[in-house]
Amino acid sequence: MDYQALLGQIAEDIAPLIGSGTPAEYIPALATVDPNRFGMAIADVDGKVYGVGDWEMPFSAQSVTKVFALALALAEGGPSLWERVGREPSGNPFNSLVQLEYEQGIPRNPFINAGALVVTDRLQTLTGDASSELLEFLKQESGNPELAFDAEVAASEADHGDRNAAVAHFMASYGNIDNPVPALLEHYFWQCSIEMSCADLALAVRFLARHGLRADGTRLLTRSEAKQINAVMMTCGTYDAAGEFAYRVGLPGKSGVGGGIVAVVPGRCTLAVWSPGLDERGNSVAGVAALDRFTTRTGLSVF
Repeated sequence: MDYQALLGQIAEDIAPLIGSGTPAEYIPALATVDPNRFGMAIADVDGKVYGVGDWEMPFSAQSVTKVFALALALAEGGPSLWERVGREPSGNPFNSLVQLEYEQGIPRNPFINAGALVVTDRLQTLTGDASSELLEFLKQESGNPELAFDAEVAASEADHGDRNAAVAHFMASYGNIDNPVPALLEHYFWQCSIEMSCADLALAVRFLARHGLRADGTRLLTRSEAKQINAVMMTCGTYDAAGEFAYRVGLPGKSGVGGGIVAVVPGRCTLAVWSPGLDERGNSVAGVAALDRFTTRTGLSVF
């Protein structure tokens, strides 16, 4: 398949949507990002990367990093993680506290903020330095040793992180947080601040298309674990719009409020797309449209 030509066609198809939506205004460091940016990359399972637009420009990965934190927590600590976080769609906004009370501090899934905090807490217990461990993993899988945290974004998130703090303290009151909440929040904000390009993300997430194999050929996850993460991405990866994403795109995907989305075609390739303008549910308007065009033009989906 000529991925490079395909990317050019997709970029042309969705050009009228670039600039649609609104950057994440509640994080001041993200609110000023140019909404007219658009990039898309495809990485095949052997590591060859194709791109269009701003595909090599770093941006704030935000919640896309939750996929990698989950994979590391499972690889390091095994399936006992699922005793502390569920695998069901939430149906509520990603920063909601509503379900936590009547579900006794157990988050609905690992991709809403509450669930991601539990995952980061587990990774912190396992490694002693969750954010640095994650960054090192991303450097290795992307092949980009220059990946780094964005201190401005991390500080901006910390300054406006009251709801995340409330969620973490609430779960701690039910015994579902092991580490001190301030330390956990620090690692979580640093994690979300990691800057990556579409090329970096497409390469880094290949282990899910390679059934658990890392870039160097060693095994990070069993085939079953890789399948499970793909399944949770499909049902929970795009906040409370996961059903719509599955309907339109038909691939496991994970979005972030920085405007990035990763998607996986098991056994074939991975995709990453970036456009900062978000819809009302926090997903990139042009990004979802581009992934929709990919599966429509190629017929590649899990259905």
